Amino acid sequence: MRLDHPPVFALQSQQGNHLVLTSPGGAIAHVWVLEEDILRVLVLPQGQLQMPRTWTVAPGLEDLPPEGRDRFDTSGFALPPFTLVQSDQQLCITTAAVRLTITLAGFFCQWESQHHGAWVATAADRSTQSYNFGWWDDKVYHYLQRDRGEQYFGLGERAGDANRAGQRYRMCNLDPMGYNARSTDPLYKHIPFYITRKAGEKDAGLCFGLFYDTLSDCSFDMGREMDNYHGHYRYFVADHGDLDLYYIAGSDPAAITRRYTWLTGRPIFPPRYALGYSGSTMRYTDAPNAQERMGEFLARCAEHDIPCDSFHLSSGYTSIGAGRYVFHWNRDKFPDPAAFVQSYLDRGVRLVPNIKPALLADHPRFAEAAQAGLLVNDPDGQPTAVQFWDGTGAYLDFTNPATIAWWKKQVTEQLLQLGIPTTWNDNNEYEIWSDQARVHGFGSPRAAREARPLQTLLMVQASHAAQTAFAPTERPFLVSRSGAAGMQRYVQTWSGDNYTAWDTLKYNIRMGLGLAMSGVSNTGHDIGGFSGPAPGPELLLRWVQHGIFLPRFSIHSWNDDQTVNEPWMHPEVTPQIRALVHFRYRLMPYFYDLVWHYHRSFAPIIRPTYYDFPEDAQCLEENDDMLLGAHLLAAAVVAPGQTERRVWLPGTGAWVCWHSAAYFAAGQWINLPAALDGPPPLLAQAGCAIPLNVGEIHFDGVQDLRGFQVFPHPGVGQFEATCFEDDGHTQACRDGGYGQWRLQVSSSADSLHITVAREGQQSPTQDRLLLRLPAADPRPLQCAGATVASQTVDGAWREVLVVF
Repeated sequence: MRLDHPPVFALQSQQGNHLVLTSPGGAIAHVWVLEEDILRVLVLPQGQLQMPRTWTVAPGLEDLPPEGRDRFDTSGFALPPFTLVQSDQQLCITTAAVRLTITLAGFFCQWESQHHGAWVATAADRSTQSYNFGWWDDKVYHYLQRDRGEQYFGLGERAGDANRAGQRYRMCNLDPMGYNARSTDPLYKHIPFYITRKAGEKDAGLCFGLFYDTLSDCSFDMGREMDNYHGHYRYFVADHGDLDLYYIAGSDPAAITRRYTWLTGRPIFPPRYALGYSGSTMRYTDAPNAQERMGEFLARCAEHDIPCDSFHLSSGYTSIGAGRYVFHWNRDKFPDPAAFVQSYLDRGVRLVPNIKPALLADHPRFAEAAQAGLLVNDPDGQPTAVQFWDGTGAYLDFTNPATIAWWKKQVTEQLLQLGIPTTWNDNNEYEIWSDQARVHGFGSPRAAREARPLQTLLMVQASHAAQTAFAPTERPFLVSRSGAAGMQRYVQTWSGDNYTAWDTLKYNIRMGLGLAMSGVSNTGHDIGGFSGPAPGPELLLRWVQHGIFLPRFSIHSWNDDQTVNEPWMHPEVTPQIRALVHFRYRLMPYFYDLVWHYHRSFAPIIRPTYYDFPEDAQCLEENDDMLLGAHLLAAAVVAPGQTERRVWLPGTGAWVCWHSAAYFAAGQWINLPAALDGPPPLLAQAGCAIPLNVGEIHFDGVQDLRGFQVFPHPGVGQFEATCFEDDGHTQACRDGGYGQWRLQVSSSADSLHITVAREGQQSPTQDRLLLRLPAADPRPLQCAGATVASQTVDGAWREVLVVF
C-alpha cells in the first residue's frame, strides 16, 4: 500500500457490540464497546491477527488458561448499549461515558469524554499516518496528537520522574543489575499502559488511560521526538504483534487505575506473613558454610528481638561452583534440606526459595530437558544458547504444556514437599536475542522474540498452580522480579537489583508509585541497595524508614565489599531499625486490610498523592511523598544530613502528625522533625482510624491484638473505618469466612462519639479493643457497642480500653 493512497474503510458488519470495518486493500479494523468507559480498537493492516490470543486481558479474573484467551472473547464485559451514527465519511460510537469518532478515509480516531456536562476531546490520532498500513516496515505503530502541557503517568516500572512527558522508554525486559534509578532504561517489567492528564483551558484535569495489549518488545515516545511535518505527537511502536488498543475513561487517575487493574486481572490475596519482614542476602547461601550462616541470621534476629516472617533464600543453595542450577540442592552446603527448612519453620520463618527458568548447559538435568523438548530451540531442534550467569544455557519454554508439567513437578518435589510454601521466581526476563529461536506456542510455533514476557507470565502461573495444587486450602505466596501486564494476578514484586545510592532511594519511590498506578502495587525495593558499595548508617536507616511503609519489606544485598545489609549491620543505628521493624508490625492490620481491598476493589496499596487529590496542583509536581492507602502520608527523607522534612499537606481539612498528634490545616507546606534518631515523618488525614496490632511484638512471637489509632475531625464531622479480619492464610475467605471491625466516629464541638461493631460470618472474637485518641483533645468520649473499661495517657495519646 502506498503512503499517498491510504486505505478507506467502510462498516462491513455489526454483531452486538462488535463492529468490523474493512478496506479494499485488505486492512481490517475491529471496534468493541466493552463497557461504558472502555472502548477497544484493533487495527490489522494485513487483515489477520499476528497474535490470536491474549494473556493480559482478564476482566476481574484471577487466572487465565495457560494457552491464553481468544482475542475475540468478550466474556466478562458488560457490553452496554450504545448509539452508532454513520455517514460516508465517519462512524460515531457513543456510550454514556465515551464517544469515538472514526474518519473512514485513512482511519483516524478521536475520543471524547464527558467533562462538566459536555463532550470534550481527549485523544486524537495524529492527522498524518497514525497507523502503519505497510508503509514503513513490519512493526506496529500508533501516533497520537500531543498537546502542550499534557502529563503522562504510569508505563509500569520506569526510572526518573513520575511525569513521563518528554521522555522515551523501551519495554524490553532486561536484568540491569545496579541500574541508575534516575536514568536506566529499559528495566525488568513490561506494562504498556499509561494515563494522560489534560492541561488545556477547557479540559484541565480531564484524564484517560491507554492500554496496548501486546507482549512484544515496544517503545513509547512521550513527546521527546519532534518532526515538523507531523505537528506535535507521541507514539507507540511494537516490534511484533498487533495494534490492540483499550481506551479507558474515568473521572480521575484513581478511577482509571482501578479500571485498568480490573481489566488485566484481580490481584492475588497472599497470606498475612507475606507482609512481614523478609530477610535476604546472597552472601549467606553463597558462603561455603551456608547453613551455618543461615542459622546465624535466626540467632541475630533473636538477639536483637527483630521479628521476621520469611527469608528470601538466594540461589546459592543450588550452586555448583559459581553457577546456579535450579532444582538442585547443594548437599555440601545443605546436607539435609528438609531439616534445614524445618529449623526455620520452628522459629516461625518461611523460606522463599529462588528459582530460575534457565538451565546452564552443564546442569545435571539439561540433557533430560533438551531430549524432552522442554527448552526454547533453534530451527534445527537444538536448544537456543543464551548467556546466563557465568556460562551459557537455555531457557525453559513455558508455551509447551510438557514444560509446565515438568516445572510444577520440580517445584512440588524439590521445594513444597520439604515444607517450603512459597517461590521466588527470579532471573526471568528471558533475554533471548536470536531471531532463530522458536517456541512451542501451544502447538502454533513462533519466534521466541515475539513475546518474551509471555514466558515470564507463564512461569509464575505454573509456580502458582503448583503451590495451589499442593496445598489447596492455603493461599499461595509468590515473588517475581520480572513481569508483564496482569502479573498482579499471581505475584508480589520488587524493583530488582538496585544500586546503593541516595538517588536510588529517591527515585525508587517514584518507580514504585508508577508501577502502582499501572495495576501492580504489591511491591517494594531492596532496602539499603542491592549492588555497589555498602550503605552507611544514615542511608541504611533512611531506607528502612521508607521501606517499612511498602507492601514488600525486605532488606537484601550483594555488596561489593562482601558485607551484608542486615538490621544489625551498623550497631549505632540498630536500636532505631529494631523500633522501625516493630512499628511495621504495629501497622500490619492496616497493610492487611489494604491488600484485601486491592484484591477486592482494585485500589492500589501505595499511591502518589495525586491519586487521592487529583485537583491539588501541587500533588502533580515531582515529589518524594507517598500515600499508604487513602489515609497515611509517608514523607521519606532522601538526602543526607537532613533534620527536617518539608511536606505539602494535600486537599482540604486537616492532617495529623502520627507521633505528636498535632493538627495542621491542609493546603500548606509544613516542616516536620526528621532527626536521624527520631521516628519517620508520618501524617494521618483527620477523619480516619488506622487499625493497629497493640499486642506484644518479639522475634519469638507476635501477639495479635487489635486496636485503632483514631484521628477525629477537629470540629464537627463524622467518618467510618473498617478492618478486615480472617485466619490470615487459608482460602476460607473465598466462602465468606472472614469478618471485620467497624468504627463509626462522630465529633462535635464538645464531644466525641464512637460506635464499635464486630461483623461478618467469622466476626472478630477479641473481647476488648484499644482506642488511641489525641491526648490534647479535651472532648469527652461516649462509646456505643462496647463499654469503656479504662483510660490512660501515653505521651501524646489517650488510650481508651473498651470491652464487649
